[in-house]
Amino acid sequence: MAKKILFIEDDKDIRDTVTLALESEGYNVISSDNSRILKSLDQHKPDLIMIDNWLTEWKSDANGQQLSRELKSDPKTSNIPIIIVSAVSNIAEIAKEGLSDGYLKKPFDLEELFRIVKKLIP
Repeated sequence: MAKKILFIEDDKDIRDTVTLALESEGYNVISSDNSRILKSLDQHKPDLIMIDNWLTEWKSDANGQQLSRELKSDPKTSNIPIIIVSAVSNIAEIAKEGLSDGYLKKPFDLEELFRIVKKLIP
């Protein structure tokens, strides 16, 4: 059975490109432009979650880093690997503070995407 990846990204072009690339590698990708999909994690049961750090839906007091921290602090979701995706220069620090398992700095090439995904869900 194909590994399932939940990808939350508000930029349609990035969302579509990453979805197509990962599907070409045999992953089942569920993509969303907002975090409301996290309310249905029990239904989707992802093997990996990728979250853009700056979703346009968010107010200044919430971001992907906080979502990651919340998911990692919940016993029901703490075992799901999380990758933070962002163009900020301090992405490694943001990922660490968010308790995520990895990060992907924009812009990235597809080989880098595949490498980190395969590292977290072989």
